[in-house]
Amino acid sequence: MSFSVIQTIMGMIGSVGFAVLFGVRGRKLAVIALGSGAGWAVYLVCRVMGCSIFTGLLAASLFVAALSEVLARMLRTPVILLLVPMLIPEVPGEALYYTMYYLVQGYQEEFGTYSGLVLTEAGAIALGIILASHMARFFISLKSHLRSRGNKKRESNRRI
Repeated sequence: MSFSVIQTIMGMIGSVGFAVLFGVRGRKLAVIALGSGAGWAVYLVCRVMGCSIFTGLLAASLFVAALSEVLARMLRTPVILLLVPMLIPEVPGEALYYTMYYLVQGYQEEFGTYSGLVLTEAGAIALGIILASHMARFFISLKSHLRSRGNKKRESNRRI
């Protein structure tokens, strides 16, 4: 099996395990598994195409956040219930581990390098979530505005 496939499967298992730990049940677990696998696949594709870690994580988190916004409305569940477990594969585990390791060991230069990497990765994930959330709110308000405008137009036609 390819290393990328193993990474994706392990990410899916980790996401489902995290979701079970917080009480998610039923078909939502399958949705979380597929969403986290797809998000990690987006990250891997970006990296293969030569994108930076920041760009790859931004694209993956934007994809996962947008997907969770859509799926949450379809499943009538809070977005956060799907979003957090789906993002588990993107969490900067290795960089965070080495940041703490070099801090404890007293290697200031390596600590600075890895802490910058952790902040970059976390910033990319946060930015992706924020952008997807704002896009979802924009489209919902646009839909609501168009619907109310259509209702006003029908009312004015009835009066005539």
